[in-house]
Formats: sequence, structure tokens, C-alpha cells
Amino acid sequence: MNSVSASAIQAGQPGTPGSNPAWQPAASPLHPPGHPIVVSVRSLRKEYLTGRGRLVLFDDLDLDVAEGEMLAIVGQSGAGKSTLLHMLGALDTPSGGDVYCASIQLRSLSPRQAASFRNREVGYVWQFHYLLPEFTALENVAMPLLARGETKAEAFRSAEQWLNEVELGDRVGHRAGELSGGEQQRVSLARALVTGPRVLLADEPTGDLDNRTAEMVFSLIERMHTTHHLTSVIVTHNTALARRCGRVMRLEKGRLEEVSPQVV
Repeated sequence: MNSVSASAIQAGQPGTPGSNPAWQPAASPLHPPGHPIVVSVRSLRKEYLTGRGRLVLFDDLDLDVAEGEMLAIVGQSGAGKSTLLHMLGALDTPSGGDVYCASIQLRSLSPRQAASFRNREVGYVWQFHYLLPEFTALENVAMPLLARGETKAEAFRSAEQWLNEVELGDRVGHRAGELSGGEQQRVSLARALVTGPRVLLADEPTGDLDNRTAEMVFSLIERMHTTHHLTSVIVTHNTALARRCGRVMRLEKGRLEEVSPQVV
């Protein structure tokens, strides 16, 4: 297996799995030629040691997500959906198998490289917004760019553009506690996308919102997905929202099974 160099990550250039056959999925109606695979999981295993012994969340798990897809992952609580999403974003490491995201073999990354990968290639939206309460919406959105080393002026300019894009241009100076739940989640979406990632990972992004606000936030995610040519993987319990994704997979008993959006 080829590994990814630190210089490639720091320069924002994807690594390449080279000739690894796991990165060459067979063509199918879902992944026709001309639609490159952006996320690839091969023989993935995740286990934990507990007081009662070894807990295996999943074993020999495979998944491909093509460029431009909007994939929903559904399943019961505790099935491992969030854990899988964490591994796609290099926030957790598998017990076995490989994860490629944006052409980068994630298990080859050092902690520093993984942080740079997340800053450049992946936007992450959580169920809870995790905004820093002492900072304004503008400052929260600018944080990933400041961490990257951009100047304050550059970071604030980009952050303001993104707040306008999520329809919060009049809230740039408001702190998290001065925003509604839906506004906080829109700020977190702007923060996730301000770095220009290829992949959007969303973990129950509407789980803390009422139905009306959830609809508004999800519609915004759909618009961002299309407008910015994202590849999106969304974990959700909301079956109505899952049906709006192009593809739906259910994680159950350690296995991913494709299901029709109409019968979720």
C-alpha cells in the first residue's frame, strides 16, 4: 500500500492508493464509468474491549460512495452509524480493513496529517452544533481557516461569504447563545464548508431540531450539496429526510444493506 506524504497533505494535494485493487470497484449502474469513487471502505472491522468481552460493531464491511452522491445511512441506535462516519472522517481508526476518502488512505496518516486532511478534504456537521460560545458566528466560521494559517482578513472575508450563503448575513456578530437552534446549525454548516471540502459528513444534522426547522436545515444541506458539487454521507433517524437522498443504506447487525428510499 502506498502511504500519503506529509507534504502532500499540507499542500492540500490528495494522496493516491496507487495500484491497490481495493480502490478499483467494479463498474455498476450505481457507479458507472466517469463517476469516480470518492469514499471507499474495504473489509472494515471495528471492535471494542468491554467488561463482558469483545464487542464487534462490524466486520468485513464494504462501501463505495461515488462523486456527487448524497447517501443516507439509517439504522437503530447503537448499530455503529456514527462510528462509521467518524472513520470516514479520520476521527476514529478501524480495527482492521481500509478507508479511503478523497483518494487518501486514512490509516496511513499521522495524527498531524489526519488533522490537516480533515481541515482540507472533509466538512463535518454534528447533531449538536459545537459552536464556541465566547466567539461570534463570524469568528466560529473563520476558525478552520485561521487554523490553516490564513490571515484574519482572508478568513473573515470567506466566513462572511459563507454566512451570507446560509442566509445568516445579518447574524455575523451574534454569539451562539443569541442564535436559535436552526441558526446555530446553519452556522455549523457554514463552518464545515468554509474550507472547500470535497466530502460532507453529517451526523444527525437535524436531530436536535423541530420538524419545521429540520426541514429548513435539510433543504439548505441539499442546496449546498448541489451548488458546491459535494459528495455527502448523512446519518439520520429521520426517514422522511433519508428518502430525499439519492441512495439509502441500512446498517444492521454489522452489515450495510442498500434499501429503496421509498421503503425506508
